[in-house]
Amino acid sequence: MTPSPPSPPHASVLDLAPVVPVVVVADVSDAVPLARALVAGGLPVIEVTLRTPAALDAIRAVAAEVPDAVVGAGTVLTPEHVAESVAAGARFLVSPGWTDHLLDAMKASGLPFLPGVSTTTEVVALLERGVREMKFFPAQAAGGTAYLKSLAGPLPQARFCPTGGIDPDSAPDYLALSNVGCVGGSWMLPADAVAARDWRRVEDLARAASALRR
Repeated sequence: MTPSPPSPPHASVLDLAPVVPVVVVADVSDAVPLARALVAGGLPVIEVTLRTPAALDAIRAVAAEVPDAVVGAGTVLTPEHVAESVAAGARFLVSPGWTDHLLDAMKASGLPFLPGVSTTTEVVALLERGVREMKFFPAQAAGGTAYLKSLAGPLPQARFCPTGGIDPDSAPDYLALSNVGCVGGSWMLPADAVAARDWRRVEDLARAASALRR
């Protein structure tokens, strides 16, 4: 089956859902039921991190079998990761940081992408390159909501998906900021639920997360 086409250019990944689940798939057979549970709970944007051997096959399976999911690749570190993710059917790319070499590859892919930043200098450098949407990582460790709020005045054109250390209690504080479109997190995917393949619990937690929309 042919993977779903990329989202149209006007549909920002930051605006599709309040929370982007950050997923680590160890067993590719879990990918489709997990994605279906997240979508049913109201979280269609799913970042599958390239941290396991199963990741690319998981992206390929979700792209082919869960048409309502917008599946992307996370922990994209190299141009090779970019090419492999595009071939697997990823519809967006996320990196924890960036270099010129990686940024060029993500731009050339034609997919929406969120390069990771944690300093003002990195944000300004990306704005200089025409990139306005970014991942703020690691969010809590890098200054949290106070840091992002301080960026909104001098750099209002930059928008962020904060990820790293965010939970249901802190997520609303991030989502209330003018320069935050969504947050990334994995609290709706507790390890024991995934190990037990308790997709109903995942769906319920996803539904609660989707209700955090500002």
